[in-house]
Amino acid sequence: MSTSTGPRTAAEPTTRWLDAEEQQAWRSYLRAGRLLDEELRRGLECHGLSHPEYEILVRLSESPSRVLRMSDLAKHVVSSRSRLTHTVSRLERDGLVVRRASTCDGRGVEAVLTDRGFEVLEGAAHTHVEQVRTHMLDAMSRSSSSPSARPSARSRTASTRAATPRSDVRFETCVTPGGAR
Repeated sequence: MSTSTGPRTAAEPTTRWLDAEEQQAWRSYLRAGRLLDEELRRGLECHGLSHPEYEILVRLSESPSRVLRMSDLAKHVVSSRSRLTHTVSRLERDGLVVRRASTCDGRGVEAVLTDRGFEVLEGAAHTHVEQVRTHMLDAMSRSSSSPSARPSARSRTASTRAATPRSDVRFETCVTPGGAR
């Protein structure tokens, strides 16, 4: 992006432009995030799930009785209620989730993880966790992944390594439990 060096008006904000090093760090972060998202997407696709669908199943599995109000679920997965409704509709169509009136007050709607949904989640979790380890956590040094390490340092380490093209890396489409591909 080019910057104007002309006269400023009083209403124009002062922009702190990124220098070359900051621009490289930002672009490395974006690239690493996109590469990681793509790998996670491919792995979950093998189980018939999108990443948002997987996250919904995870959140339901972690809640008491595998039930959450739709409004709370939307907050947990950082989604609009409308988008969540569409995604839960797909999960419901596949028999992974059911919706019902709230058992507390009857006014809200709850999403409930079905036994079939839990089985699908169990299978997908092995793939997902292995890919998170392989494509993110293993890329970080043990010292930078300690609980006391600063998140920004961990992000920089992972994004720098992930953003560096490597000719020796070959991504597999599916990883199943036990490491079979």
